[in-house]
Amino acid sequence: MIPAFNEAEALPIFLAEIKASFAVAGRTVSLIVVDDASTDHTAEAGSAFADVVRSPVNRGHGPTALTAYTQGLRSGAGVIVHVDGDGQFYGDDIVRVAVALDRVDSDVVHGVRRGRADPWFRRCLSALVRFAVLLLCGRSVPDVNTPLRAYHPDTLTRLVDGVPSDALVPHVHFSIAEARKRLRVRYVAVESIPRRGTVVQGTMWGTGRSRVVLPPRRLLRFAGRALAELWRIDIAGARRSSRPVATVRG
Repeated sequence: MIPAFNEAEALPIFLAEIKASFAVAGRTVSLIVVDDASTDHTAEAGSAFADVVRSPVNRGHGPTALTAYTQGLRSGAGVIVHVDGDGQFYGDDIVRVAVALDRVDSDVVHGVRRGRADPWFRRCLSALVRFAVLLLCGRSVPDVNTPLRAYHPDTLTRLVDGVPSDALVPHVHFSIAEARKRLRVRYVAVESIPRRGTVVQGTMWGTGRSRVVLPPRRLLRFAGRALAELWRIDIAGARRSSRPVATVRG
């Protein structure tokens, strides 16, 4: 399952690599790209290698990722793997994550990114969220927001049903739910590589044409909204659901 926004330049290469890696491993794979109303030719670029579902409006990464998961559940696949369309993983590592779920007694497999080339402020934000999850759940999650994950359909259904369809950071919610539910999570180290193509950081946090030193305002606004969402769903919401329900006997 691959959410994508304006990834026409490198998406075909990435999809072809994924298919080749699964073929070498002797595994069949069906690719579904969810195009978040791209303004380039992402849908056309992906259609040669994958089924493409195009959103009529731009909804952002979180809702698009959840749509991708829903499409995966509808496909009837026995293992559902999610990866972003920016190509920041090798095809062989994606296969390793998928096979790890198939081979071991686990509910979830996370691809834990090594050698990340993200700007310092994104790494700091990830560390802050990881610490918050540790405080909330008592479990350390090494890469809380990793977009490379593999799930069994029954496990994924429980997680998707637990977050709203417009969630900004569904993977953080998933990681918290996995810890609280004491799911069996396996962590597989994978290499994080620069996004493919000439755009170095993507359009989510700026123009994408050059590296930035200070956090873009868009990222700061997003972080504030995401923290409010975490409070509403994972802290305040969890407290409400844990309150005892009074019953009246007639």
